[in-house]
This record gives sequence, structure tokens and C-alpha cells, in this order.
Amino acid sequence: MTSPIDTGATAITPPADKPGRCLVLARICFWIAVAAGAFHAAYTSASTSFLIVVYLFALLQLARAPTWRKAFYPGLAVGMMIAGGRLGFFWSIFSGGAVGLWLVYAFWIGLFVALARLSLCRLGPKWGWLLIPFLWAGLEYFRSELYYLRFSWLSPGYAFAHAPWATPLHWTGMYGVGFLLAGVAAAAAAFWWQRSVVRSLATLAIGAALVSLGGLASGRPAPPHPAATVHIAGVQMEFPTESEVLSRLNELLRKHPETEVAVLSEYTFDGPVPERVMNWCRQNRRYLVAGGKDPVPGGNFYNTTYVVGPDGSIVFRQVKAVPIQFFKDGLPAPVQRLWESPWGKIGICICYELSYTRVTDRLVELGAQALIIPTMDVMDWGVGQHVLHARVTPVRAAEYGIPIFRLASSGISQYADGAGHVVATAPCPGDGAMLAGTVGLANAGRLPLDRWLGPFAAGVTGAGILLLLVTQIAAKWLRRRTPAPQPS
Repeated sequence: MTSPIDTGATAITPPADKPGRCLVLARICFWIAVAAGAFHAAYTSASTSFLIVVYLFALLQLARAPTWRKAFYPGLAVGMMIAGGRLGFFWSIFSGGAVGLWLVYAFWIGLFVALARLSLCRLGPKWGWLLIPFLWAGLEYFRSELYYLRFSWLSPGYAFAHAPWATPLHWTGMYGVGFLLAGVAAAAAAFWWQRSVVRSLATLAIGAALVSLGGLASGRPAPPHPAATVHIAGVQMEFPTESEVLSRLNELLRKHPETEVAVLSEYTFDGPVPERVMNWCRQNRRYLVAGGKDPVPGGNFYNTTYVVGPDGSIVFRQVKAVPIQFFKDGLPAPVQRLWESPWGKIGICICYELSYTRVTDRLVELGAQALIIPTMDVMDWGVGQHVLHARVTPVRAAEYGIPIFRLASSGISQYADGAGHVVATAPCPGDGAMLAGTVGLANAGRLPLDRWLGPFAAGVTGAGILLLLVTQIAAKWLRRRTPAPQPS
């Protein structure tokens, strides 16, 4: 009689006809290829975004390994195949250090597969499958929001950035979408574990269809009727001179004379807004939102977005709350506030901060009716980086139900309305390209449900890891204490 995989209640027992090593290796390679292929396909176009659930399903097939190590390393391989394909621009930024950062991303995928395997072995099918969506959401939230190398890109929720079935984002949020899809994948994999391939594939197909068709049936919600509208326009420039800024602003007004607020990128200026630029605002009676540096004693600075009023004075400024790791990006903001504009309350965050829900959530909690995001995306980082970053804007707009105007130095700049529709874009590369739109300010945004689900799932995951470690240690201790059977 064969013994179960690991000890513990309701452990998973392999079939009696144990396959050879070559067959086992072929199965592992197959599911690694399915997982990585499904992920890349989901990120390729909006029409294939639902394939992200196949990626999650394939990860759970890798969790069938006989040990947690043999589950972890295939998951790590999937993560490296995804990171190498989608985060190739890390090499342009960090050179050889990119490999270490790819491994950091891949580690979380491997950890999920290993934890899924341990939960099924230690807790049994009933509780093990129920825990898996919480494990996924908890790990995603932790790696994206809580620890030092937080990085939310390449999450399942961002696969739906441009999809017509992205309605669930407004209610569940990006982490909530991942939780739901992990639940669908777990339900399908549960049938597969019971050796009913047809039932598992049917469950997977039905679950993916319900997610996509449910979104299609309801469509993206219409943006709320605005209480006020403001004409905003911006022009893309990478490290411009002061004269170039003035020339491009004049060109912007010629092409978009209705502009009430002009927007420039993060780090447009290497210091405060120059006097000549403030004079331009005074002469043209326009507001200007632009990034610069606010020097502080000791040679450091605050990465600051300035709002210059039509009288030529600074009427508002917001410092970057979470400077980017590994970059000289200034000191963190001591406080976040809203710009009480003539049209309503506008929140300002800077560049990559839009990827942190804890930054944007704070602005929404303060009552933001729209967001303006000055962004520095250097052209040398490559188009792939710009394309990935552009997924964040429509997701955040759909989550909060408020418009977002994001002006990047070299593209991709976007204006997304309160339903998450990308109304206007400026391309990458696109030096001098302009973005303009009529932004409607209605009610303040709302937080989706995953803003409590994420921390809760992270807590459940932490408790689950402790429980699994305790049961693992206890099982080893019992094996050592149990006397070996004596020969008769």
C-alpha cells in the first residue's frame, strides 16, 4: 500500500501507478509553460485578459508536487519566465541587479505554490481549497503594499485594465479580482485533484465565462454626472530647458486655447518653478501643475508638484509621499493634502505612487473628486515599461470612480474618466505630444471592498503560514518519536 504525501490529516495520496521521473518532469514543464504562456497571453490584449485564470489554475497544478520544495521551484521558474519577459527594462535601469529583482518577484509566485501545496496536505481538501484564495490575495497585498520592495505590477487585476469586462474592479478592486479568480481556479483544480479532468476544465471555463460575461452584461458603469468641468491639457517633455518649457506651453495654448489647467511631468524643473514660468501663468491667466525640486538643508530635497495660480504665485504644493527605492528621489512627504481648486477637490500624487493604494486611498478618503498624476518615465527605460505603467491609470479610475489625468514625460500619458475608460492618450515615444480633455468632477471617490479584504487576507496568510510551520514541525517530531516497526 502506498503512503500519503507527507503526514497529516486527509493528506493527498498519489496514484498507485507511480509515473517515471521523465513523465513527472514532463508534467512539471507542461504546467510551467501553461502558467507562463497564459499570463503573457492575458497581458497581450484586452480580449485575452480572462486567460489570467488559466495562469492561476496552472500554478495550482504545480502544487501537486510531493514536497513543498518541488512545488516552490517550479513556481519560481514561472515567476522568472514572467519577470524576464515583462520586466526586461529592469536591465536598462539596474544592469545585473535586474536578475536579483526578477528573483524577488518570482519568489512570491514560488511561495504561493509551496503554501498551496502545504495547505492542501496539512488542512485537507475542505479547508485547504478554501484557504487558497486568501493565500493568493494576502501574498499579493503584502508584496504590493507592505514590505520595502513593494511592487504591484504584474498582478492579475492589472490584466483587466483595458478589458470591457472590468466592471468588478469598481466593486472589488484589483486585489479582490485576484481573490475571485483564485477561487475559480481553486474550484476547478479541486475537481482535477479528484481525477475528473472534464469536470475541472468545465469549472474553469464556466468560472472564467461568468467573470467576463458578468462584466460584459453590466458594462463599465457610466461616469457620474459632473458638478463642474475643467479643461486640462499637458505636453510631454523629458528634462526640458526653461526656454523649451515656455515654448511648448505657448504651443499648447495655441492648439488648445480652452485650457484652464496646464500640466507638465514630474521633474520638469531641477528646482522650484522658475520666475519666468510663473510670469507666463500671470500673463496667460492659467493654472500650471508641474514637477520640480524643493531644496532642504543638508543637500537633500522634496520631490514636489507645484500648482501655480493665474496670479503667478504658488497656490498649492504636494510632496511625493513614497520616494522610489534605489533612486535619489527626495525625502517623503510629511503630509498629504488636496488642492481645493475652483472646480472641486483635486488630489495630486506623483508618478509611481499611483501604484500604491495606500497613497491614493488617502487622497480618496480626504474627498478627492479627481486625480492629477505628473509622471517621469524616461524613454531609455523602453516602451515595455511605459506600457506596463499605463495599466495602472484605468484600474485606479475604475476602482475609485473618479477621473485621472496622468501626464508622463515621454508617454504613455492618459486621461481616464470615472468609469475607467481611457478617453485620450499621448504616445510613447512622444516628445512634444499633447494630452487634453474635459475633466468632470462629481462626487468624491469611494474605496472598493478589497481595501479591507487585502489586509485581512494578509493576516490570514500570516496565520496560515504559522499554522503550517507548526504542523510541519509537529509532524517531524512525531516521526522521530514513533518507534520503527520491529521485524516479526
